[in-house]
Amino acid sequence: MSFKFEKMEIKDVIVITPEIHADKRGSLTEVFKLSDFSENGISNLIFQENETKSKKDVLRGLHYQIKPYDQSKLVRCIRGKIFDVAVDIRKNSDTFGKWVGIEISSKNKKMVYIPSGFAHGFYTLTDDTVINYKLSFEYFPEAQRHIKWNDQDLNIKWPEGNKILSEKDKKAKSFKNAELFD
Repeated sequence: MSFKFEKMEIKDVIVITPEIHADKRGSLTEVFKLSDFSENGISNLIFQENETKSKKDVLRGLHYQIKPYDQSKLVRCIRGKIFDVAVDIRKNSDTFGKWVGIEISSKNKKMVYIPSGFAHGFYTLTDDTVINYKLSFEYFPEAQRHIKWNDQDLNIKWPEGNKILSEKDKKAKSFKNAELFD
């Protein structure tokens, strides 16, 4: 297998570390292989692929799409470094309202699989950071929802820094008032 799959404290969120094949010429890294991902419960992942570029201290999130347009994501950092966060917004889950976070970077090559039913956000720790993510469903603006990044009920421990937010993220709803998953 070309990947190491590790469940986080919230078992549905999975950290994926690819195997790097390097020699004197450079390296090759597989970033997705359907058979390996399917064996680990990750399927139907690629319907859309996005890339964002951000300067240091940009915070994007917490975002998700409501059903029937809900999305699973495979997030990787191809330049720079981020702190990546997933929040369980499934009302019937044992981990409802809990969050997990991990630093991923172009150096450590880790990826994070975030299933449907989670809000996602990240904070850039370096300038000129580029994030690539694969989505299990296409983006529908009418279905996108936002939760405040600093919601007191979630109590996410973001890294220190002056957060740069979009207007949408500044106006995000509280966790208590958000449209969540049943």
